[in-house]
Formats: sequence, C-alpha cells, structure tokens
Amino acid sequence: MRRREFITLLGGAAAAWPLAARAQQGGRVYRIGLLRVGGPPPPSFIEPLRRALSEFGHVEGRNLVFDFGIAERVDQLPGLAADLIRRKADVILASGTPAVLPARNATNTVPVVFVAALDPIETGVVTSLARPGGNVTGLTAIFADLTGKRLEFLKEMLPTLTRVALLSRPANPGHVQYVQQTQMAARILRVELEVMSANGPDEFEAAFRGAQGVGALIQIDDAIFTSHRQKLVELATRHGIPGAYGLREFVDIGGFMALGPSYPDLYRRSAAYLDKIFKGAKPADLPVEQASKFEIIVNLKTAKALGLTISPLLLARADEVIE
Repeated sequence: MRRREFITLLGGAAAAWPLAARAQQGGRVYRIGLLRVGGPPPPSFIEPLRRALSEFGHVEGRNLVFDFGIAERVDQLPGLAADLIRRKADVILASGTPAVLPARNATNTVPVVFVAALDPIETGVVTSLARPGGNVTGLTAIFADLTGKRLEFLKEMLPTLTRVALLSRPANPGHVQYVQQTQMAARILRVELEVMSANGPDEFEAAFRGAQGVGALIQIDDAIFTSHRQKLVELATRHGIPGAYGLREFVDIGGFMALGPSYPDLYRRSAAYLDKIFKGAKPADLPVEQASKFEIIVNLKTAKALGLTISPLLLARADEVIE
C-alpha cells in the first residue's frame, strides 16, 4: 500500500470520530472495525456494503463509523486487530482470508464477521456452518472445486493445454486445500500441474521464472495477490501466460479470464450479519453462508494479444466479454 494512501485512509477514519461524537447526541453509533491486509477493499466491494447498510438504517456520519485497520504486511494484522478492539469496535469485519484468524485470536467477546475465501471448518474458525459457536461467523467464498472449475474452463477454451501452473501462497490458511483440489482436477483432465509458490510480491518474479513453458496459470483467491494484481498481470503478460483468476479486477487490467464468486455480492450480504449483530444477535447463532452468485469474465483483447482463438460457444457462456 502506498504511504500516501495509507495516511489518507487513516485521516478518513480519524475524521469519522468527531462525526461519531456528534451522532451520539441523537442515539447509538455503531463502530465497524474493518481488518484487512494489502490495502483497503476495492470500491466494488465496499460500496455495495455501504449501500446495503444504509438500507438497514445504518448511515456513515449519522449512526455508523468505519474504523479501518489496514495492514501493509500479514504480520501486522494481530496488532491492528488488537487496536480495533481497544478502540471499542462493536464488530470486527475480517475482510479477506489473511484477516480472519488474527481477528478471531484478538477477541473472544467482540463479534467477528468474515468475508473470505477459506474453509471455516477446516481452519477451525467455526464448529459447523449451521451453528458456528463462539464469536465468529460470516460468508465464505470457497467451494471444494473452485480452482478445479477454473482449470476445466481453461481446458475447454484451450484444448491443446497440457501443462498448467497454480500460483498459491503457502502462508494462506487454505493453501493445502487449494493445491489438493487443483491436483485432483488436473488428474481428471490429464493436465500436468506445477505449483508456483509466492508469499509476497518480492517472490513473484522467481515464481514465474520457475514456471517456464506452462500453457496457462491458475491463481488462488488471496488478499495479498489481489492487492498486487497489477504486478501479477504484468508478469503473466510478459511471460505470455493466459491467467485464470478469481476476481474481475484482474481481467479489467488485462488478465485473461476470471471465474469465481461475486465478491461485491458477498460484501453486500455481510450487511445483514452486521445489522443482526447490532440488534443483539450472537455470531454463534448466525449460520455461515457460502457464495451463491458466480461470474465468468473473459478479456478477448488479451486473448488476441496472446494469439488465442476462443470458440464463440464458450464466449457465450461468459457473463461478460471485454473487447
């Protein structure tokens, strides 16, 4: 995250405090502590959340404050989570997978709502989807075959594909599961899979150098990758590798395709959790929900630049084609 952006963000949060003080004169003001690494949520995520909250009657500057805890590195998350608790957050919104465990570990009393691509049972965040237990609940974007679906669609678009790289971050709580899912799909599709590991932007170049000769790239969903999407797309372009991502933001800046859950929809739906908690509901009694809306975005301009010809029938299956 750029220093200027970080200072601006903190300044915006600080400016909200006097607004909260004024609003308290007319009633209760709720404080959402938003915890995230790699930069603030993209506008396409946060604006649907703001609109949905306003529909529930929670309006910034009147009876609602966003208190941002934005980390530049993953190891800063625990300290920022503790700071949000000290600043009297009514609920922690763990935005992105890396923020979930630090938020949960920071408190066993303040409610935590997550929007993340992780398996909450496998990672021990909740006891069950129906009855989370504890003080954590939320929305998960992970599906057992999501990376497999990306590989399957890539293979349909590129029938001669025989070797694919999976870009994953070993420090991601879902890393092992992502790798296993993709390996299973690769065996079924008879595609050789090479795992590219990178825990941060300083390791991206080496990961791509180690994957010479692959015909395509699949990337796991990860907040670190999302915040450095420009560099990742540039590397894929430089190496002539069509990439399959989880977010349309990658395709908007030149990535080949995206297949994944609609994160704007997930953030919009998280407003209902926040509203219920504000009204006294316990996270333990609010079932974890999964993504219900998915989208396929294809950048035809990128395909042509890479010398790829895509069947019109496959393009017709896409929710959007960027030309």
